[in-house]
Amino acid sequence: MMRCVKRWIFPLLALLMALLAVRLWGQVEGLKSRFEAFDRNADGRIAGDEMKAAAILPKLDLNGDGELTFPEALKAVAAGKLKARRQGAMAAASALGSQEWEQLQQAPAPIKPSAMGVGRQIADWQGRDLQGQALSLAESLQGRRGLLLACVGATCPISRKFGPELKRLEADCAEKQVAMLLLFAVAGESRAEVEAYLKDFDLKSRALHDDQGSLGRVLRPASTTEVWLLDERRTLRYRGAINDQYGLGYALPQPRRAYLREAMDAMLAGKVVQPAATTAPGCAISWEEVAAAPGPALEYHRDIERLLQRHCLQCHRSGGAGPFALETYEQVLKHAPMMAKQVRRGAMPPWFAAAPAKGELSPWANDCSLEPQDKADLLSWLEGDRRRGDPREAPLPMSFDKEWNLGPPGQVVQLPKPIEIKAEGTMPYQFVVVPVDLNEDRWVQGYEILPTDSSVVHHVIVQMHPPGSKASNRGEGTEGYWAAYVPGNTFRLWPKDFAKLLPKGASLSFQIHYTPNGKATQDQLRMGLYFAAGEPRYELHTAAVAKRRLEIPPGEANHVEVFEQRVPANLQALSFLAHLHVRGKAFKYEWRKGDEPWQTLLDIPRYDFNWQLRYDRAKPLLLSAGSTLRITAVFDNSPGNPANPDPTRTVRWGPQTADEMMIGYVEYFTPRAHTAGR
Repeated sequence: MMRCVKRWIFPLLALLMALLAVRLWGQVEGLKSRFEAFDRNADGRIAGDEMKAAAILPKLDLNGDGELTFPEALKAVAAGKLKARRQGAMAAASALGSQEWEQLQQAPAPIKPSAMGVGRQIADWQGRDLQGQALSLAESLQGRRGLLLACVGATCPISRKFGPELKRLEADCAEKQVAMLLLFAVAGESRAEVEAYLKDFDLKSRALHDDQGSLGRVLRPASTTEVWLLDERRTLRYRGAINDQYGLGYALPQPRRAYLREAMDAMLAGKVVQPAATTAPGCAISWEEVAAAPGPALEYHRDIERLLQRHCLQCHRSGGAGPFALETYEQVLKHAPMMAKQVRRGAMPPWFAAAPAKGELSPWANDCSLEPQDKADLLSWLEGDRRRGDPREAPLPMSFDKEWNLGPPGQVVQLPKPIEIKAEGTMPYQFVVVPVDLNEDRWVQGYEILPTDSSVVHHVIVQMHPPGSKASNRGEGTEGYWAAYVPGNTFRLWPKDFAKLLPKGASLSFQIHYTPNGKATQDQLRMGLYFAAGEPRYELHTAAVAKRRLEIPPGEANHVEVFEQRVPANLQALSFLAHLHVRGKAFKYEWRKGDEPWQTLLDIPRYDFNWQLRYDRAKPLLLSAGSTLRITAVFDNSPGNPANPDPTRTVRWGPQTADEMMIGYVEYFTPRAHTAGR
């Protein structure tokens, strides 16, 4: 017996020792990753401002000399100087993104709405339902406030998981006076299988067994879980997933985003649906390509008014940021020549990222560019006979809040007094610090910056200063920002579970760039804060990749500047924003791991100082620790640049428009330590 025990006990002990060694090595590597993240100048020591970056660091400084080396940090950890809670926080941060975000599991993700037909009128369709009764979209909408079309696969396992939710939606749609139609669109499914699905989930809505694909060729569903939400004028307001509870390779106890229900509430309130389109992971469906018959001549009320609602009215409306309104036929006629010019040259709608490769969807959730067919239709009408059409075919009017795009904020922070803006010339950046009257820490899920005279406000950088810290006008945005106002990006609302911390007793500083426009005026901007309902799972941050040592020669039309920066820790990137001044011509973000080829993250081949857009990714992107982020900018300091203040001078970094900057902002998130395992 003892001989048998000896035979297996020593190999087991060796295995346990090996596992312990692996675990300890993982802890050491995790600590090293965090150490390198704070060691910004990579000199092997954390000191000065680096040491102040987190309250935990001074606790590791065993000899109290104000500097921390990695061996010293390792020794402190081994001596048990860190509390378990802080160890958990460091481990959670170091483990962030250890797996690529894009895995075999697929969840719904926002996609470009116009690429999915959102905003267009769905042509009426006539056929027969499962019982052989005549059926049409127009008839289904009579006396109703909308129509929900739900694609279903009777034999698709993911579609079956949504059966109980479809039953609940039946009741909700009836209460909200929204018709519901079930589209069984999988070729080869039998009538018996369709009827069994309806019986299993006790569904009473009218159903269509579209085995010949007649309605399918109109809607062209991509999967068995896709839904379409039409308003009472048959305008497509939402297309995509029901919610994100089920997808390919995963299931959640409860949905995190109820996309369809959110869209229905927005539609019935006359609001803009956000997001208006998502992917819908389910069983794939394919359709035989059929040449489309030529459509009727384009008309304003039936065709163009819907395009303008989707792409223009957010700004070009009464009280909007646009210089004129485009809410009526008469207003559009008045500005048609200028509209055609701006659309043709690609200046409107404002979107400057390079188009995705043919056949690929845009990676940007907020891509507002016109689809080729939409652009062709709009130009054809603007430059053609501009038919008005039948007002009865007009889309339902959209409703906008008169003041705040996101609705009434939870708290408003306003500059203490108006700032005088002169009529001509330039003005130095204004710097104003405003205490925030909070009696407890709050998590901010969104914000909106609202000038009293937006015509003179070019951009605003907002920094958050914790209680006891000194607010100073330094850095010029190179440390990132807490919030920002730039042309095209005046408000921000993050999804549930994502927020920024605003501590009790904190202050907000506003660095404001005013541009006089010929008339003396005043501005006393406000910032609305939208608080999260509870503590989030993920904390949001914004980092800056900046090249301050610029030297742009006089007369140079294509001067290139490049800057590379190591990614200090695993980051899940949500959005990118480029900041140059009036000589900026192009901007590009690239990224690579090790010696792998560079991957283009964002290409802006035509940078416009007047439209410094934020580009929001449809899916977060993991930027792994130790990889490299590169920004490239092209500057035009030649006489051929009409915005160039002085093509004869060498241009360097500076805060005014006549100077230059080169900053790439990256918004990312990290899991909060106590929620990392949820």
